[in-house]
Amino acid sequence: MTDATARQPPLTDPRVWLAAAAAAGPSLLAYNVSPSPTVLNQALAVALWGGFVALAAPGAGAAVRAAAPLFGALALLLLSVLWSWGPGVLPAGLALSAIGLLFAAAVLAASGAAAHGRPDAAGTFAAFCTGWVIAGVLNAGIALLQVFAPDLPDGNWIAASGIPGRAVGNLRQPNHLSSLLLWSAIAVVALVELGRLGRRWGAALFALMVLAVVLTASRTGLLSVGLLALWGLLDRRLSRTTRALLLAAPLIYALAWFGLAQWAAASQHTFGGAARLAETDISGSRFGIWANTLALIRAQPWAGVGFGEFNFAWTLTPFPGRPTALFDHTHNLPLQLAVELGLPLAAAVMALLLWALGGAAWRGFGLGGNGDGDTGLARRCAVLMVLMIGLHSLLEYPLWYAYFLLPAAWAFAFALGRSPAPGATAAAARPSLAVAAGGALLVLGAVLSLFDYQRVAAIFSADESAAPLELRIARGQRSVLFAHHADYAAATTAGVMPPSLQPFERARHYLLDTRLMMAWAKELARQGRVDEARYLAERLREFRNPGAKAFFDECNAVTGAAAGADVPFQCQPLGATALGWRTFRQP
Repeated sequence: MTDATARQPPLTDPRVWLAAAAAAGPSLLAYNVSPSPTVLNQALAVALWGGFVALAAPGAGAAVRAAAPLFGALALLLLSVLWSWGPGVLPAGLALSAIGLLFAAAVLAASGAAAHGRPDAAGTFAAFCTGWVIAGVLNAGIALLQVFAPDLPDGNWIAASGIPGRAVGNLRQPNHLSSLLLWSAIAVVALVELGRLGRRWGAALFALMVLAVVLTASRTGLLSVGLLALWGLLDRRLSRTTRALLLAAPLIYALAWFGLAQWAAASQHTFGGAARLAETDISGSRFGIWANTLALIRAQPWAGVGFGEFNFAWTLTPFPGRPTALFDHTHNLPLQLAVELGLPLAAAVMALLLWALGGAAWRGFGLGGNGDGDTGLARRCAVLMVLMIGLHSLLEYPLWYAYFLLPAAWAFAFALGRSPAPGATAAAARPSLAVAAGGALLVLGAVLSLFDYQRVAAIFSADESAAPLELRIARGQRSVLFAHHADYAAATTAGVMPPSLQPFERARHYLLDTRLMMAWAKELARQGRVDEARYLAERLREFRNPGAKAFFDECNAVTGAAAGADVPFQCQPLGATALGWRTFRQP
């Protein structure tokens, strides 16, 4: 089979509809159920990408072996999760969630690498890209509504933007929408070059994606538009018109920005980009969190704080000038690995990822001829998708969400895969039962996770016919993956559960917020562990959170002696006992 196979009409290929569902479905789901705003989107992503893998199920063992560095990085991450769970204190639910996502990424990677090893590799990649173009068009439409008709979104079918004048998509995060749109722009380029999309339509869709990126006012989006132009400058294998389109991306961005600013001024509407320009902290508190992260790395350089434990260690370490937002991630992939895994293991993971990325880039852009033809073009576009999400991972954490992690793993492995032997036919490449079984397991796991989630979702339901809150919390605490949400409810809802430190054992390792820290400090003080309670109060004071105002206002009401039995613990100075974040790892 030749590269001409990739030029068959896309809508006749069932893989297109599978890819479209997997790419677009999670990003279009606006409906969510408390307590997690993204769990439904992520479960849908796992199920749909699992279905894509199960039904496509390519098989090519040599191609999979070419992605060994990527699988090695995933294996090291798996070991770090197991270490943080077994000898460490990471709750089972959080550990199992991480293990499940790593398994899902490995399945998608196996499928992507194997897809490149088949004679119809370019056709498979074209189907993958068609899915992202469809997702991009639909999300661009949502972005236009959120900015130009902000009163129309109902919150269930189309999310209302919580940031005036900025598009957030149905994922409700402008940076996530920006990442999706930029992948869609790359997919447009791939389809144009593969002959699956006319150049005029391609130019119009590319401009639409860039316009929608402007509507997000995402700084990472702006940087990534520059990456598109750099691609056009350096990739001489692209057609002249496509290179010109890529080089024009910054100009399209600038014209769209100028036009939106003029529209906002003339119509008295809000354009979120103007507010972004007026911000004094261009890093969005990232410089502060990165400085704190480096301090944590210096304090424990070898073993780190443990996988999934950054928020716990950072919140409970004294940082008087800390950012006041509650961060659960460093917003930088290398720093996140270094602080949680330790420098040696983080260096090994990053070395494997960079080795894999370098190998994929060399095969696609090098002089060996692997970048020629439709299959070579597909490899180069896959590399750009990985580079794009990698750039975003230096400023955000998109790979912590299944709807980015899984397609990124597929594209990464596809870029690493080895091309089929000359003369090979599609009929000779047998489907892989192992890959198909892995995809089926992802579908099953996603469905089971939703049933498990219902146990904790019931806690936050306002249904009048619901069971008593105490009973719903008890049921939620039996959840396999989400029991920490039930523990949070038990710890922060006064008078529902008997006073105990037990609910804090799991909840504190998910996210330490103001309510949880106040409740935890009060319970420690009630049990006579006053020094630890004071320490927690001091850490909470550093955040200067309005939610803790009443908690600390009690100190203003104290009269007389500066210390004594009648002075609330949060108003008393710390004792001489040396405390640190590790003190609080155990009950």
